[in-house]
Amino acid sequence: EGADEITFLDITASHEGRDTTVHMVESIAEQVFIPLTVGGGIRKAEDVRVMLNAGADKVAVNSAAIFNPDLINELSAKFGSQCIVIAIDAKQVSVNPPKWEIFTHGGRKTTGIDAVEWAVKMTEGEHGAGEVLLTSMDCDGVKTGFDLALTKAVSTAVDVPVIASGGVGNLEHLSEGVLKGGADAVLAASIFHFGEYTVSEAKMAMQKNGIEVRL
Repeated sequence: EGADEITFLDITASHEGRDTTVHMVESIAEQVFIPLTVGGGIRKAEDVRVMLNAGADKVAVNSAAIFNPDLINELSAKFGSQCIVIAIDAKQVSVNPPKWEIFTHGGRKTTGIDAVEWAVKMTEGEHGAGEVLLTSMDCDGVKTGFDLALTKAVSTAVDVPVIASGGVGNLEHLSEGVLKGGADAVLAASIFHFGEYTVSEAKMAMQKNGIEVRL
């Protein structure tokens, strides 16, 4: 349908203590010819190697980095930062001053870690992550749009691309993620899965709002 990239996240893998299904990644990689990012249950270098060999172009790490902060540096040094994504699930814990904290295991467990500071820490230096996949747990599934304040705070703080995720309910929300949130890319799931909109319609709407897209 014209998507620039597909992100496959096994959101219960870490919570259930299992690995992401490799055969499913292989099946997806055989059928799509655009970049594929895979996440969920990635805990060590061997997991990344398996996913890259299965056909993933990038691998997203979330919970494992919390428990082993050196993991991202290790993975980026071994595989290249271009294929390592730090996935951040954040919830707002304070309005004034605005503050978001990291949640792990599909948003089930709090860590007390500041989301913006964590994004900076995980992407800085020669072997930081090459991309941030930022999901607002407050907005995810609500369809009221991205958490633009969170997106802006992270995208302003880091020097790598930020993908905004969580909350898209209409096509205007996609443009807002870029224009108001400062995201480099936007991710949506349910509006496409349930046939409410097509990717082509989304791109046309973003282009009309002055955003450069590949049609």
